[in-house]
Amino acid sequence: MKIGLIGLPKTGKTTIFNALTKSEADVSAYASGKTEPNVAIVNVADARVDRLSALYKPKKTVWATIELTDFIGVSEVDKDSAEQKELFPPALMKLIKAVDALGVVVRNFPGEMSGAPAPLAEVNKIDEELLLSDLMLIEKRLEKVAQSIKRGEKNPTLPAEEKILRRLVDHLNAMEPVRTLQLSEEERKIIRGFQLLTQKPLIVILNSAEDNFGKNAALIAEIAKLHHVVEFSGSFEMELSRLSDEEATLFMQESGIAESARSRLTIAAYATMGSISFFTVGEDEVRAWNIIKGEKAIDAAGTIHSDLARGFIAAECFHYDDLVALGSEKAVKEKGKFKLEGKEYPVKDGDILNIRFNV
Repeated sequence: MKIGLIGLPKTGKTTIFNALTKSEADVSAYASGKTEPNVAIVNVADARVDRLSALYKPKKTVWATIELTDFIGVSEVDKDSAEQKELFPPALMKLIKAVDALGVVVRNFPGEMSGAPAPLAEVNKIDEELLLSDLMLIEKRLEKVAQSIKRGEKNPTLPAEEKILRRLVDHLNAMEPVRTLQLSEEERKIIRGFQLLTQKPLIVILNSAEDNFGKNAALIAEIAKLHHVVEFSGSFEMELSRLSDEEATLFMQESGIAESARSRLTIAAYATMGSISFFTVGEDEVRAWNIIKGEKAIDAAGTIHSDLARGFIAAECFHYDDLVALGSEKAVKEKGKFKLEGKEYPVKDGDILNIRFNV
C-alpha cells in the first residue's frame, strides 16, 4: 500500500512524515531547493501477527507495510518555473499518480508567515486542483477518441471508451470526484491506465497545534462530510517518534494516548481503501498481507507471488479467531474449521491461507 502526502506549503507534511516513519528528513529541505520526495516504509502494527509469531516461533516475522511518500509543495519549486502557476505542477502530478491513496495534510496551527489556519479552505482548494487535473486529462483523451471514431478507425473498444469518458467529463464538471461515480468492472478496466487522481482514496490529515489537539470536533465533522479524516499534532508526534519504543509507550500511557500516530493512520488508511489483512504461517515465516475487501483467493495468491496465482489449485483456509480460540491447527481441523477453498473464495480479514499450486 502506497500513500502519498500532499498539501499546501508550510502545512507540516514533512513533520507528519517524520512522525509516522521515525525519519529525520529536513523539514525545510524543499524550501532549500530539494525536489525529490522523501520515501519510507513502515510496518503496520497488528497484534495478530505478534500472537501468530509467538505460536509458530518462525525464523522470520513480516508485518504488512505501508510506503509513505512526502511530496514537494508548489511554492517550494523553482520560483522562475512556468509550472509555478499551478498548485501541483505536471512533473509532481506524474509522481503522485504512482501512489494508491492520497494523504492531504492541512494546517490547523498558526503560522508566522501564513497567519490563521483555514483547513477547510485548504481541503477545498486541493480537491478542486485534483478535479481540474483529471478533467484536463480526460478531455484531451476524449478529443483523440472522437477524432479516431470520426475517421472511421476500426477499433471496437473506442465507442465504449468514448461513452465512459463523456460520463467522466460530466461528473467532473459537476465538481464530483471519480471515486463517487458508480462504474462497472469493464469501465474500470477502460480507465485504469489513466490513474485518475480523484479516483484514488483520500484521507485528510488535520495537523493541529499541540494545545488545540482534540478540540476540533466540529471542524472534523465538517471535513468528514467529504473525506475520511484523522487528526495529528505533528510537532508533538515527531518528538514522540524520537523516543525509544519503551519510552514512547510509557509516555503515551502517562499522557492518556491510546494509539500512536502510525496506528491511527493505518486504521484510517485501511478504512479508506477498504483493505483487510490475511496471513501465511509456518516454521519458516509468519507474514501479514493486505488486499482489498472482496478480493478472491486467486487475488491473494497473486499478492504472495504471481506463480501461485498462475498455478492455483486450491487455498487451504482457516481463521485467526478459530486458531486462537482452539489453540492449534490440529484442534481447528478436528472441529471442522479447516476448509479447502477455490479461486473464487472471497478472502476475509484474519484468514490464514496456504495456497496449493502447480506451475
